[in-house]
Amino acid sequence: MQLHGVAAMGFLFMTLFLFRDGQGMELSPAPAPTSDGTAIDQGIAYVLLLLALALAYLIH
Repeated sequence: MQLHGVAAMGFLFMTLFLFRDGQGMELSPAPAPTSDGTAIDQGIAYVLLLLALALAYLIH
């Protein structure tokens, strides 16, 4: 029983020492939205891929 108490205390101190070096609880600012067109290009690619898949299914 004493060994379990030592292990529990060791785990408690380990977690406290790990959290000591962490960052504060302040919220970081949200990144500014960027529109570089990659999401639009990827959406168009997915639509074309699905269209090609449906066309290949219908021809076969």
